[in-house]
Amino acid sequence: MKNENERKEAVALTYDPESGEAPRVTAKGHGYIADKILDRAKEADVPVQEDATLIELLSELNINEQIPEELYQVVAEVFAFIYQSDKEMKQNRKNVQGDKKVE
Repeated sequence: MKNENERKEAVALTYDPESGEAPRVTAKGHGYIADKILDRAKEADVPVQEDATLIELLSELNINEQIPEELYQVVAEVFAFIYQSDKEMKQNRKNVQGDKKVE
């Protein structure tokens, strides 16, 4: 559990597999800014993964900076989590819509 004196931090990444480039930091912040980043993710149905160590490393990068090679593996795991979460969310929506009868 977080100490109330600890400030929430968030880092948003973007990745375009067709570009051939590494993921980039698109937003980062703490406190109020972190809350806004998380709110925007929720509004866009973007899954969020909490990893304090990764946040600490990513927060050292500048906005629009590509992640360093040392973080490729861990960020790939985050993207795999997001892909799986997104897939499950879409399947759940499909199941819910399938349960509704149209008259």
